[in-house]
Amino acid sequence: MKENFDWATLPFGYVPTDYNVRCTYRDGKWGEIEVTSSDKIEIHMAATALHYGQEIFEGLKAFRGADGKVRVFRLEENARRIRESAKGLLMEPVPEEIFIEMVKKVVKLNERFIPPYGSGASLYIRPLEIGMSARIGVKPADEYLFIIMVSPVGPYFKEGFKPTNICIMRDYDRVAPRGTGRWKVGGNYAASLTAGEHAHSLGYSAVLYLDPKEKKYLDECGPANFFAIKDGKYITPASDSILPSITNMSLQQLAKDMGIEVESRHIPVEELSEIQEAGACGTAAVISPVAEIHDLDLDLRYVISPDRTVGPISNALYEKLRGIQLGDEPDTHGWNTIIE
Repeated sequence: MKENFDWATLPFGYVPTDYNVRCTYRDGKWGEIEVTSSDKIEIHMAATALHYGQEIFEGLKAFRGADGKVRVFRLEENARRIRESAKGLLMEPVPEEIFIEMVKKVVKLNERFIPPYGSGASLYIRPLEIGMSARIGVKPADEYLFIIMVSPVGPYFKEGFKPTNICIMRDYDRVAPRGTGRWKVGGNYAASLTAGEHAHSLGYSAVLYLDPKEKKYLDECGPANFFAIKDGKYITPASDSILPSITNMSLQQLAKDMGIEVESRHIPVEELSEIQEAGACGTAAVISPVAEIHDLDLDLRYVISPDRTVGPISNALYEKLRGIQLGDEPDTHGWNTIIE
């Protein structure tokens, strides 16, 4: 890595690193962990990943603290969640111990790409599993490839931690009722691209989807969970169509630690007129605060932050979680894994 590398200008994108790690499931068992510097994979043109969507992934980060230690946030939860995704798509679940060992190995191997403390940047970790067996009929694979790649990514809020506007559009669904929404499947994100690009063309940062069945309740906010603060309570949608966000789970626990009541429930669209703060939450940004929500179909405008400042509870939760990730705050729940 060049000494004059400008971490602050890094995008949230792919930057080549030294190594990735791989493991193959074949003949009924997982093989040895392999280390490679190649960024290519050889895949059969009839692989189930390409034809029938047998593809799942995760996203987590490693941070360098002021003490020089490298911390990976909530590694075990990502290991558990990708297993649930695998079960949902009839793929072979990666054993937690293999997942954890591979994350530790790939972070250590690419240690020179972990941004310095204070830069606002981090090392993004992307595990993915794909079906490799050649299939023409619709049938699960019996061979799978599990890869973990990493890339340094810059600070999400390059111009400061500021609220943005999002929108509601009823013409689009991200997932079907009782579909794949609860699993981290590539197809869910492909299904969100059209709506997302439409929203961006109108000047919005994201789409706030409604439940795909009745169009009455709040669901997810694009590639992130949604939460709001109402009368001092942390409220977040409950739905089988929502990916169980590890960031949202963490924020709920921190809210409880602060004495804030947490409610996971159906949130009617009309309740947006009663909230004081709102945000999208996920690995990339932790919290993306919301200033206004525009219901384009009903021509309604919900103004959450008239002065376009971050609400006090959202800000406190953001600072607390970031502090834990960086080692600046006590890790009372044991969320961090130190990479030795």
